Amino acid sequence: MNTGEPGGSGAAHPDSREADSPAHHQPLLDGAELDHAAIAVRSFDEMVPLLEQLSGARATRPERVERQGVEVCFVGNVELIRPLSEVGSVARFIDRRGPGLHHIAYRVPDAGHAMETLAARGYSFTSEGPMAGAGGHRIAFMHPRSTGGVLVELVERSEK
Repeated sequence: MNTGEPGGSGAAHPDSREADSPAHHQPLLDGAELDHAAIAVRSFDEMVPLLEQLSGARATRPERVERQGVEVCFVGNVELIRPLSEVGSVARFIDRRGPGLHHIAYRVPDAGHAMETLAARGYSFTSEGPMAGAGGHRIAFMHPRSTGGVLVELVERSEK
């Protein structure tokens, strides 16, 4: 039996059998790719210079997304999200956890179809259907209670 200690038998961890099964390697969504990671901040002032220096990318002009109660800007593939007021989900997130990683986003060809596919597999969402996001993209958020505690965004990019 492998106890995880040096000198153990070398037997695989029980969970590794699942990871090696063919079904585990099948993507839930065809064509989904990592799009960006988002960081919740109270102000862009501290993070923008750091991210610009790290990546060499320039920050986009901040864009207000009134429906979500936030202002966003991108530095490369990192989205900074700032609450517009002290109420709302991003403000609550910062109050509870402090500034930090808020969500990861996957680009999908069709956000509505992706929601239907994932809902049929038991995943839940924070809205009934896709909504308008920054840049005119259609987005949907998978509820963290169905994703192991991680907020996952699905992004259908507009043809701008």
